[in-house]
Amino acid sequence: MKMLGRGSYGNVHEGIRLSDSRKVALKRVEKTESMEDVRIGLFGKSLPNEVAMMVLVNKGPSVPQIIKLLDWYDTPEEYILVLERPTPCVDLRQFLRENGGRIKESTARAVMRQVVTAARICSEKGVFHSDIKLENLLINQNTLQVKLIDFGCSRRLKKSPYSKFRGTRVYAPPECVSHQSYHGKPATVYSLGVLMFKMLSGQSPGKNLPQMIAEPWFTEDISKECRDLISSCMERDPAKRIDLEKILLHDWFQERRLDL
Repeated sequence: MKMLGRGSYGNVHEGIRLSDSRKVALKRVEKTESMEDVRIGLFGKSLPNEVAMMVLVNKGPSVPQIIKLLDWYDTPEEYILVLERPTPCVDLRQFLRENGGRIKESTARAVMRQVVTAARICSEKGVFHSDIKLENLLINQNTLQVKLIDFGCSRRLKKSPYSKFRGTRVYAPPECVSHQSYHGKPATVYSLGVLMFKMLSGQSPGKNLPQMIAEPWFTEDISKECRDLISSCMERDPAKRIDLEKILLHDWFQERRLDL
């Protein structure tokens, strides 16, 4: 089977579902002693954490911005997730490479509207994805439809702080390093800011964000509203960061002009 990618805890291969010849993605995850199981109300027994989180986010009406779990299998050595396989699509990192390393603001707005929606739905379903990044977002190059994938780092969203970091460090908020504790929603918002910056600039924001977004090339190419939203998402103080639920109400998403 052709490998489609590597997830947080397993490899993903392409496959065909025999019952209806549907193209699917198969994620195989080797079981380990440290693997966490989660009990959710839909089942009488505990499920592997990744399976449980995907069951929660897929509960109810279909969510086009989040990859769908079609089925899963449990074996003594591993568990296998059967996932929808949208075609044609690539991950956002490859999409950036194919577009010269960065994309124009209007395209970034179309992408971010879907990513923020996916993050909000995860939150509403009680799931903290914990690893929103370029590699975990699939995009259809023709329609710009986006899907959030890979729930290997995800866990239950809680009101109390987390003490153990899961995810990708470059997207992690500063409180993960300085205090070694953080809350799910503000951390999600920070990662969305990093994602925006990387899509529009083609590079990671680094530690001195104010200086980077004040660079002449950035101020000329990127609108004031966009720079303001990035700054609001990547505010170092999590208490001052924009709320996840308010991001889509920001002026940047109300823009109607076409970006040059």
